[in-house]
Amino acid sequence: MYFGGSFTWGDFQFLLYGAATTIAITLVSVLIGTCLGVVFGLIRSGSPWWISNALGAVLDVFRSVPLLIQLVLFNSFNSILKLNWPTFAVGCLCLGIYASAFCTEIVRSGVGAVPLTTRRAARSLGLSWLQELTSITLPIATRVVFPSWIGLTLGVMKDTALVLWIGIVELLRSSQIVTSRVQEPLLILCITGLIYFFMSFPIARLGNQLEKKWGMQ
Repeated sequence: MYFGGSFTWGDFQFLLYGAATTIAITLVSVLIGTCLGVVFGLIRSGSPWWISNALGAVLDVFRSVPLLIQLVLFNSFNSILKLNWPTFAVGCLCLGIYASAFCTEIVRSGVGAVPLTTRRAARSLGLSWLQELTSITLPIATRVVFPSWIGLTLGVMKDTALVLWIGIVELLRSSQIVTSRVQEPLLILCITGLIYFFMSFPIARLGNQLEKKWGMQ
């Protein structure tokens, strides 16, 4: 089956395979980044200043150094330390830590948005720290940070394009391979862009629907 020129159905399937890899990397990276971000965000918002600032300084490194450099360094250390991790795991770990650096500040701002009087009132009613956190603070903070978290997720999905530099064949790398064979870069880039759009659009729409359901719009 031909779409035009020498671009075939097999080429399109190859792009879809790359898209599946992109989605898998995004899901794992966002999961790692969110879990670490929640833990680090709670530490930064509730710990003494010297712990909060020390952790913030470490995370600032990951926020400041370009992701491409981090990917190359992570992959190099994987070889130097002879860990023999697959490049997929290296890419997910690097992206996850990178995302956690941003998610930490998102969570910290969300917790900070919960009025201190509300938290004190919950504690005065006899709730423990954990009960107050899970029943009062986190539900309120989640509504505050959700739009930013959706934006972070979409950003991570686009950042997965950089993992091609450590040898992972995701969507962008797949498009490069197909382009080198078909020699129709404009067509391939248009198709690749549409695939990225169809992967990102449901996430954005889901975010909008949840915001409306929660009365945030």
